[in-house]
Amino acid sequence: QPDDLAAGVSAAARAAAEGRDATKPMVATKGRASYLGERSVGHIDPGAASTVLLLTALDDVVTGRAS
Repeated sequence: QPDDLAAGVSAAARAAAEGRDATKPMVATKGRASYLGERSVGHIDPGAASTVLLLTALDDVVTGRAS
């Protein structure tokens, strides 16, 4: 079942990266960025970006790519 875990974590990391990229054209409506309104368009959501970093690091550990 370690292969199932590795596949699941890899899929989650890929999906998170797609989600992160999908935030770029969005107008922020919550949090600090909401004060920027239309000026928030073109910037990725920092929470989405940090989630990608976490899941990518977990993927590296699970698959043995971490040093």
